[in-house]
This record gives sequence, C-alpha cells and structure tokens, in this order.
Amino acid sequence: MPPPVTVDILDSMRPNLASLVMERAKRLPGMVYCDLRLQVKEEKSAVAENGYAKASGEDYVFDFGVRVIAGARLSAPGYYGRILGAADTANIEDVVWDGIRQAHRRARTNARLKSQAKGRFTSLGGSLGGTDLAPVAVVQDSVPATYTIDPRRVPLSETVRMAVDGCKAAQGQSGNIVYAAASISTFLLRELFLSSDGADIDQSFAQTEGFAIVICGSEHGNFEHYDFTGHQRGWEVLTDGYNNGPIVLPNFIDFCSNLGADAAEVAAAPPLKPPGHDVVVVTNPHFNTLLVHEVVGHPAELDRALKYETAYAGRSWFLKNLEENQIGRPIASPLVTAYSDPLMEGYGSFRYDHEGTPPKRAYIIRDGVLEEFLNNRQTAAIMGVAPNGSARATEASLIPLIRMTNTVFAPGQQDPQDIISEVDSGYYIAGHRTPSIAESRENFRITAVKVYEIKNGQLGQLYRDGGITSDSRDYFMSIDAVGNDLRVNPIPNCGKGQPMQAKRMSNGGPTMRGTARLTGPG
Repeated sequence: MPPPVTVDILDSMRPNLASLVMERAKRLPGMVYCDLRLQVKEEKSAVAENGYAKASGEDYVFDFGVRVIAGARLSAPGYYGRILGAADTANIEDVVWDGIRQAHRRARTNARLKSQAKGRFTSLGGSLGGTDLAPVAVVQDSVPATYTIDPRRVPLSETVRMAVDGCKAAQGQSGNIVYAAASISTFLLRELFLSSDGADIDQSFAQTEGFAIVICGSEHGNFEHYDFTGHQRGWEVLTDGYNNGPIVLPNFIDFCSNLGADAAEVAAAPPLKPPGHDVVVVTNPHFNTLLVHEVVGHPAELDRALKYETAYAGRSWFLKNLEENQIGRPIASPLVTAYSDPLMEGYGSFRYDHEGTPPKRAYIIRDGVLEEFLNNRQTAAIMGVAPNGSARATEASLIPLIRMTNTVFAPGQQDPQDIISEVDSGYYIAGHRTPSIAESRENFRITAVKVYEIKNGQLGQLYRDGGITSDSRDYFMSIDAVGNDLRVNPIPNCGKGQPMQAKRMSNGGPTMRGTARLTGPG
C-alpha cells in the first residue's frame, strides 16, 4: 500500500524534481524555459443544515502543472496538468517527466503553427511574435504557514460540532427563520515552484473558513442572507476570532448569531421604494468590499484588459486598446486610491506568485488616476513594465491566471460618523449581496443587505431589497469623503477562467460618500 499523501511527502520529492526541471528539461530540443508547480493540500470540512450535521470529510489534493516555452523561429507555450493520487508517489519523477515532455511537444507544435501563420497571413501575421517573459529575480526560499492550531490536528468531530453549533446559533435568532445552514473548512497547503532558471520556492499556507446562510420569513416575503468569514490562519480563526488592524473577525458562533439577527431585522423592514433621481449615498466598508472587487479589481487584471478573457469574463473599461485607454488619466475623485497588495495581511497573501515572482503593491488608482494593471510575466513583457506578481491558479494542475489579491480602497482622513452627520438627505448603504456588472465593468448595480435613510445627519428608517447603480466613472468622480475606518474582508469564491477557477482573496475599503441612483426590489 502506498504511503499516505501529506504535505511532508514533498520533502523527499523536491531534490529529484528540481534536477528534472533545472537540468534534464534544458536538454530537450528548442527548450527556452520550463517551470513546475506541485502542491499537496490536507483539508477537513463539515456542513450542517437546520441544526443537524449533514456532511463531513477529510481529504487531500495532490497535483502538478508544467509550463514549457519552446520553439525555433518563434517561441510558444505548452502546458500540462494532472491530478495525482497516492499510487503516483512511488514513481513521481516518471510521472512529472512525462508531463514535461507532453508540455514540450505542445509548445513546439504551437510554435511551428505560429510560424506558419506568420508567413501565410502577411498582414495579421505581423502581429505574431515569440512568447517573452519579463525578467524576475530567481529565488530559492521556504515560507512556512502561520497558525496557532494546526488544521491537521483538528478532529473531524470538532469540525462537525462547530458547523452544527454555528447553524443553531444563526437559527436561534428568530422564530421566523425558516432555513439555516453553516459550513466550515480548515486546511494546510504546501506548494513547490521549480524553474529551469533555478527558482526553488517552497510555500505553505494555513487557511480556515466559515460560511453561514439563513432565510427569514416576514410579511414582505422571505429574505436570504449569507456571508463568509476566514483567514490565512489555523483553527483558532473560528474558535477565537481574529482582530488585527483592518481585519476584524468574530468567532464563528458570534458570526453566525450576528448573521441570523441581521436577517431577522432586515426581513421585517419594508422594501425600499427608490426615488427616480440621483441621491447622496454613504457606503460602508462591507459594501465597498464587493464594489472594489467588481469595479476596480477585475478590470485591472491585464489578461482581461488585453482581451484574453473576453469570451469568459468580459473586457475592461480601463483599456479599450493600447492607444485608447485610461492609463495616466483621472477616472475618480482625487480622494480615491485603490491598490492590490499580496504582502499585506489578508486572505490573498503570499510571498511568491505561481510564476515565482516576488509580488509588490500595485496601485491601480492613485489619487484618482489610473496607474497600473495587475499582470503576469508574459503580459508585463507586452506592456514593457515590471511584473507585480499577480499570476495564480486554484490548483497546480490548472494554468495560472492574472488574479487580484488583497485589493482595497485606501483609507482617508475623516471619521465615518462625521461623513454621515454632514448629509442632510441621503442613504446609508451597508453590506453587500448581489452584483450585476457590465461586460467591461463600466457600470454596475450592487444590492445591499441594509439601506437606511439619512435625515439631518442621522440614520433613520431601515429598508430591505435596496442597492445602488451608477456609471463607474461617474460614481468614482462623485466621491467627496473617504473614512479612516478601513476594513478588510475575506472573499473565498471569486471565479474566473475556463475551466472555472475559484480563488480566495481579501477585499475592503473604508466608509465612502458619493452620488448614485438607488435600486429597489426586482
């Protein structure tokens, strides 16, 4: 029987796999570059529904992915990915070498066909070139996971108990709650990155996450409310919560209780009847979490902006083409700055991306001006800029895509209470629910959990089923106040690509004030 697959099994594999990539692969014909990503994840999870355990599991993920760039006249990439099992551990070098050879054959075929097309189509062929990668530092490093309670040491029975107790805590907030469910997961992930340039990076991550959903009835109809909590830490995130700077997470039982109480309160509120004109809106940090994600983070991903992602996820209003774009132009009020930073603490933190690039803070918008896109080594070379470390894949067997990381609106100087008190007539928009975003993200409609009327600087009537809609530029230009209350929240389910890759990251922002149109039910 093969040994169990654990993160520790990579210790014995690492030296020989490094030799395959850094020495043997270089001898393949036309080889320009090769990298290998290998990961093991050990995970435990549980689900509860209406106060009873529904499912639980303990499993591992073991897979690898290869990228090769090869060719004669023109270079081109080839990829290979494979999900592995315990039986593959005995002959892992043969399995990986076969993957490298297959990626190499695909790269050479791609390069040959590219060269043929360049010669055949004289006009369009002129746009074809080799696959260049912007240079990065070649690093050898090991990055340990951060945790107090090791996810591997948590009994599966404890994960079940946590899910059940959380579900009961949410359900117990009101007799009008007709459905409640909770789920949790905790895992340890270890990733190896090896390249023919000599990179040898070993990163580990602990990740713990909770989710709850409730449906509450009222005379106005059912109201569904759900949210996530979690962090790159161990089991202590759910038992004790976490509080450090802009990250404020209650323990899981309190999280579920608060969610159930909010659902009951909002369900009983009257539906919003929006006025037919623009109004002053004050958006809270939780609402701005989804706003920055959808309207700043996604259009800043350079594969989308360069139209690589058009068929799957749309384009970007930041960049129509290389001549017509918003780079260096004001697209927001000077009070608005937004950046993506995997080096700040959050759900999307890492020391190296899946190309081995050491990341840096990327200022997407600085003082209202569009400054920088999130890139990988290939798109950085196209734009003639430095890579900022934004290439990531959900699993090692999948191709890394350009993904936002910890992407936030930067905090301002004002007290959030002062921002509200200065409003004679307007609305306070709290919590996010559902986004509806234009194909190029140039306009948006996002619903909120709560909408309060503001009268003479005070919060008044609470409404349900409301939100805001606006042209993205118009809304950002209207921002006239930014609070000092930055909060960063986990987003565990951002989808992109084909096949779909769901990725974790943090988003957030402070309280902000602008002008938009309200939306109501339907």
